Amino acid sequence: MTIYFYGADEVPYGCFSNFSDHGFDLDGVWWPASEHYFQAQKFKGTRHADLIRRARTPLRAAELGRDSSKPLRRDWERVKDDVMRRAVVTKFRAHADIRDILLSTGDEEIVEDTTTDHYWGRGRTGNGKNMLGRILVRTRSQLHAELAEALDSDGRRPRR
Repeated sequence: MTIYFYGADEVPYGCFSNFSDHGFDLDGVWWPASEHYFQAQKFKGTRHADLIRRARTPLRAAELGRDSSKPLRRDWERVKDDVMRRAVVTKFRAHADIRDILLSTGDEEIVEDTTTDHYWGRGRTGNGKNMLGRILVRTRSQLHAELAEALDSDGRRPRR
């Protein structure tokens, strides 16, 4: 069964949204949501990036990050997936409650159910790249591996 998510207020999978209220420390500062981190990285090292980080809501951070009057960093297209991966894994490592929700999805496909974003979600046609869903699946695998390693290292599970 494919797991679809979109709104941050959806139970239980709204926590998969970059707009969910799950802040974290990364790069030595506090980010109120993964959307703040992602959008700010488009302008890393500028005053605009800090303005985005301090935005009152993830929606406002997104609006500021999509301001076409501000030049994006030159390598943005090359690094944006890694930026998203970093934000997502940090968010789920920081919050045990949502980490458990992600891990509870087993081996199911995860899809950002948006018709307006063909890159991060499924897109209008339903066969978009779904990069956010793919990053969540990869993060789930990474967290499973980390959990297994932690269990092995403290002797609660026999090593293979």
